[in-house]
Amino acid sequence: MQLPFLFFMLLKAFITPGIGLNRIQAVHFQEISMKNLHMKIKSHKKGQATDRAKYITRTGKYAHYSDDLVETGFGNLPAAADGDPNKLWTSADKHERDNGSASREIEASLPNALSTEDQVAIVKEYIEQTGLGKPYQFAIHRPIGKLSQEDNSHFHLIYSDRLQDGIERPLDQMFRRYNPAAPENGGCKKGSGGKSPSTLRSEVQAKRKLMADIINAKMEERGLSERVDHRSLKDQGIKRAPERYLGPGKVKNMTVEEKEAFVKERSAKKL
Repeated sequence: MQLPFLFFMLLKAFITPGIGLNRIQAVHFQEISMKNLHMKIKSHKKGQATDRAKYITRTGKYAHYSDDLVETGFGNLPAAADGDPNKLWTSADKHERDNGSASREIEASLPNALSTEDQVAIVKEYIEQTGLGKPYQFAIHRPIGKLSQEDNSHFHLIYSDRLQDGIERPLDQMFRRYNPAAPENGGCKKGSGGKSPSTLRSEVQAKRKLMADIINAKMEERGLSERVDHRSLKDQGIKRAPERYLGPGKVKNMTVEEKEAFVKERSAKKL
């Protein structure tokens, strides 16, 4: 049992009117269950943005995956997109610089213990707190895990790196080089432009921490004991190798016994 959590609850009882020890007894001194936050940050080069948007929204050639689609949404689209994210991604694939990123993506796990409404709220709060200021599209998926046979709730957030500055531009102009002297004559400025590698690394860690903080706040609000930690195993002081990734092909070729053994091994590592 985690003593800092108990100490916090006791302290809160004595300094907050109306809480009292009865409220503390009601939580039964739950032991906090800590899990690692699974989160990936990716970039998609020119020619990949439209396909990726179709993948997360389960449209086009990915429509056969639509059974696991829970929710979709978008925002901050330029006026020239006419409320259609596909127009934005198509234009990015056509007009973004050859060595530029047509879109970026954040993929992160969501707690299965939370309702769909709470999961959607987490995603929207994350977008709001990051102050994205860029065109984005998101989707929540809930497939069944190939090994665990449990829900694998997660979300995808894809966004353009082009900051919206209030200047209306045709979509092809949006992806041109930014013109600081005359912004109306150039493209939208890139949010990651001119940043050092160390700054970008710090921003990645900040995004991971923000995601964990939002999830943990929602779990606490619902009275659930599960929490997530955004830090690496090394930074947490845990001396074990990260879980090995098994692609769909390898899982498909595993026997029932091999799958059961892998799930058992995974569960043992979390204790």
